[in-house]
Amino acid sequence: MNNLVNVLLPVFLVMGAGYLAAWRGMMTDSAIAGLMKFAQAFAIPVILATQMAKMNVWASFHPAPLISFYAGALAAFGLSVVLARSWLGRAPMDAAAIGFCAMFSNSVLLGLPIMERAYGPGSLDGNIAIIALHSPLLFTVGILAMEVARAEGGSLGAVGMSALRGLFRTPMVIGILVGFALNIWINTTGIDLPRPVWDAMNMIGRAGVPAALFGLGGVLHRYRPEGDGRAIAMVVLGSLVLHPGIGYVLGRWVFHLDTAALRSVVLTASMAPGINAYLFADMYGAAKRVAASAVLVATGLSLLTIWLWLAILP
Repeated sequence: MNNLVNVLLPVFLVMGAGYLAAWRGMMTDSAIAGLMKFAQAFAIPVILATQMAKMNVWASFHPAPLISFYAGALAAFGLSVVLARSWLGRAPMDAAAIGFCAMFSNSVLLGLPIMERAYGPGSLDGNIAIIALHSPLLFTVGILAMEVARAEGGSLGAVGMSALRGLFRTPMVIGILVGFALNIWINTTGIDLPRPVWDAMNMIGRAGVPAALFGLGGVLHRYRPEGDGRAIAMVVLGSLVLHPGIGYVLGRWVFHLDTAALRSVVLTASMAPGINAYLFADMYGAAKRVAASAVLVATGLSLLTIWLWLAILP
């Protein structure tokens, strides 16, 4: 329990500092927006590019754990989109943003440190394989859904072209593609980037997570969860219950995963929505209040649900 608090508490403290700064007028709305723009368009894409460039992408790839994890993620997305439209009556773009929040777990900022603290540094191979696909796959699903929603009523060809343009104009997807290209280049030619380039990328990347968390705290001051309780609850249930639950059922009783793989699937799936869930909603200007509040509420509740999963897992 103390380990979980030690991992989660710094996240809340940085977000709380941003909230306090906005509440006391030390950061204006435009300043918070600029900070989020830096995180969304520059720092987070650099983090993704760096991770993809240095990752041994193929080392730990096995289909059964990946299917177990992503089946749960896509189920949480699909169910949340349908319920947001049919039950809550939200607009199509809002529904796509809510669905994205439900499926996008915080696999890096929380998933890796909690896994390492619980089971040791040697337990991370399965997590790395999941993370290698996490942002590229889920951002592709989210962007395609958002572009289809935004082009509602258009022809199939127009919707497809709009989705492709939206996908390849997204800074985070560009960062992933650049990182993948660098990975191929370095491993094929043996020629690495100069050390100063890596150092500069690392400097920008290190600023990304705290900047995004601080900015999110400021956003929470502006977007309070008034009238969005059902949508927030739906995101919390999708991310903390449905996603890891499906991963556990498929991993244990369908694919009969070994203990290490099952731990990686379920614990990664049990993480609350990450900062990218809000950045995605902010990028499209859809369901921003739901996304910001869901990240905060789910991160707090995940302290209990992760503790429960740690007790259930072998």
